[in-house]
Amino acid sequence: MATERENPTTTATPPGSAKRALVGRLSWGLADQAASSMSNFVVGIYVARSLGVTAFGVFSLAWVTYGVVLNVSRGLATDPLVVRFSGVPDASWHAAVARSSGTALGVGATLGAATLMVGLPLGGSVGPAFACLGVVLPGLLLQDSWRFAFFAAGTGRKAFVNDLVWGVALVPALVVAARVGSVEAFVLAWGASAAVAAVYGCFQSGIRPQLTGAREWLREHRDLGCRYLVENVSNSGASQLRAYGLGAIVGVGAVGVIRGAELLLGPFMAVLMGLSLVTVAEAARVLRRAPHRLGAFCLLLGGGQAAAALLWGGALLLVPDAGGEFVLGGVWSSASELIVPVTLGVAGAGLGTGAAAGLRALGTARRSLRSQLIASAFYVTGGLGGAAVAGTVGSAWGVAAATLCGSAVWWLQLGTALRERGGGHQNPIPEVRTS
Repeated sequence: MATERENPTTTATPPGSAKRALVGRLSWGLADQAASSMSNFVVGIYVARSLGVTAFGVFSLAWVTYGVVLNVSRGLATDPLVVRFSGVPDASWHAAVARSSGTALGVGATLGAATLMVGLPLGGSVGPAFACLGVVLPGLLLQDSWRFAFFAAGTGRKAFVNDLVWGVALVPALVVAARVGSVEAFVLAWGASAAVAAVYGCFQSGIRPQLTGAREWLREHRDLGCRYLVENVSNSGASQLRAYGLGAIVGVGAVGVIRGAELLLGPFMAVLMGLSLVTVAEAARVLRRAPHRLGAFCLLLGGGQAAAALLWGGALLLVPDAGGEFVLGGVWSSASELIVPVTLGVAGAGLGTGAAAGLRALGTARRSLRSQLIASAFYVTGGLGGAAVAGTVGSAWGVAAATLCGSAVWWLQLGTALRERGGGHQNPIPEVRTS
């Protein structure tokens, strides 16, 4: 397949129109993530209130495992799509999405079968939850791929509608799961409702995922895909290692407490993740239209998210115990002690996402991989080292310190990459493919 860079200078766009378009795309990103995060938030709250700390810990282990698989799919399928097919002609986008969504579906089927095979003989309280997760992974990953495809095309409204469909389908599914009263029922309810939205995405896009195109997609984008795979998995894998290690050192209930504290940051995390859906695509547009503004764009993006996280965390400290117990039930008393360190950790992550978006827009997969590996090593070391020294609270503070250090690494790498580009060192990886 031939490659070329999009040439934005062929058509002039008035500055005001460009800004309005940017605000529109960011707004749909926030709206979409609000819908997605609300679904996840409701599931988490339902499980925490219905099943207690220990069962919530089991559900959280399945959740972080899903996060690893999701990032495998994103690294191989949707990250290359966003970097190389944002703002391209419809025909190119259509062909690319058919193969990238087929890749996501294939990853879900393959790793879902593996998760099922691990869960079935495992037994106990964890095994059945993992087996159910394996069943629903294909639908979960396909639904996620549609979101990134729509944002690459600049049609975030469709991603929002798709997540809204997921949320509507989730309501009756949760009612049934609550009557059953088990972790497995909640995992199936969450995944089955995502499958409904995944099927709806096929009708929205008019595209049928091409499983047969997965091999071609992986071969053509292996320069980015392999590095983004390692980068993404090191990120989510670090969370998984921390959760498993925390469960072994302190107990499964501690995993539930950490997850409960993270749920309190849920509304802000919706903002953070919503922006992440569009930041790489927008940074790529800034790079092609005004390269000298990329650094400032990334700084504004990361600094704004960090400031917002601190404000949200400050507001959480004012929540009375009665309000917290209404939301999290018995999980609140332990989770509320972690608000400060968890907030600092999220602020650090928000600051780092600005630099991460810039590195990906530049196509410097080697530098972004290096940054993520170092940040993940900090995360695991801080989380487990803190747990060994001071239990659940120590783990939270260790992660906060590690996340801030990791953010510094991201910014150092972005600064170096920008200086190299300014000095005439062009990156050989094409950012956009149009045919």
